[in-house]
Amino acid sequence: MNIIQTVINQGLAQAQSAAPAAADQQSGGWTILAMYALLFVGMYFLLFAPQRKRQKELEKLQSDLGVGDKVLAAGGIYGRVVSIKEDRITLELDSGRLVVHKSAIMGKDADAIVQA
Repeated sequence: MNIIQTVINQGLAQAQSAAPAAADQQSGGWTILAMYALLFVGMYFLLFAPQRKRQKELEKLQSDLGVGDKVLAAGGIYGRVVSIKEDRITLELDSGRLVVHKSAIMGKDADAIVQA
């Protein structure tokens, strides 16, 4: 009988000491969830927000294009805007003319901006 009481008492003692550990594990779950939330917020401000800002600037540049602007098109093609028709832009190059989509314009020619 004495052995059975000893085993039961040891089992109860272990159960009582395990209860606070379980409470610590539950609060640890909230801590991990908060860390993931902070990680997501940090990624948003480091990756997505600057990309959205650059996209808005590029869209503004493409909508403000005018005839005579010197621009840089995708692929490193420099030219001067000759005409604009809806979503197509005709560029004058040294070797002729090129028609590109408006979204192919990546920026204005830096040399033209310095000279102006």
